[in-house]
Amino acid sequence: MSRLHLTFECREQRCGATLDSAPGTTGLLIVSGGNEIRAGAFNGQSQLAAEIARAGFPVFRFDRRGIADSEGTNRGFRRSGRDIAAALLAFRAIAPQVQRVVAFGNCDAASALMLAGGAECDALVLSNPWTIDESEDSTPPPAAIRSRYAQKLKSPQELARLLSGGVDLKKLSRGMVKAMRPRSIPSSLADQMKSGLDSFGGPVRFLLAEADRTAQVFAERWDADDDRIARCPGADHAFSDGEARAWLRARLLETLRAYRVK
Repeated sequence: MSRLHLTFECREQRCGATLDSAPGTTGLLIVSGGNEIRAGAFNGQSQLAAEIARAGFPVFRFDRRGIADSEGTNRGFRRSGRDIAAALLAFRAIAPQVQRVVAFGNCDAASALMLAGGAECDALVLSNPWTIDESEDSTPPPAAIRSRYAQKLKSPQELARLLSGGVDLKKLSRGMVKAMRPRSIPSSLADQMKSGLDSFGGPVRFLLAEADRTAQVFAERWDADDDRIARCPGADHAFSDGEARAWLRARLLETLRAYRVK
């Protein structure tokens, strides 16, 4: 396995990219979420790429236009379809043995892949998809509040604070009222993502970090009976702790192995 830093063009603007090479004919395209550089939060995507490549699957990462090493203007995740398409073409060109590509995106990168109808990739792994419209306020949704209180009730320290009078009961009661509210209403973004995904014919897998607010909102706004959803207990948004990272890597390798060319 070796790591190659390269550039490719998207609409006559140069974008930075990295290939972790491997001999496999099925590859992983990692799409960065938010305004993250292609290394990911806490360098997590860089580490993940190396681990996946060591298992035999080439991995391509890139900075969309206006981010990090890439030229141009940052147009946001809603308008990143051309960036993903250009990265896919570059991946296939630099690793010509690759016949199938699994795309992985976290947060609004997952949303971008859904909005783009899979962006001409062969399979999708979508973690913690972002479904919150720009017009929504920052108040945590009922699911997030319920999850927070459930974690507190498992903590001996928090129970001791409650019994000793160290908890603001007025604040607690307001939180409990919010927690009992009905599920979050659907968002127009979630509807658009569903419509985009409906046009995709390949395999799809959703990965949700159970301690993450973004994942909790998605779960409220998506079909609860969707058997494509897998949940990682206690994981944060970036799957940053050791067990969560191992869980994420295992799920990606399962998809790559299931969809590799035989």
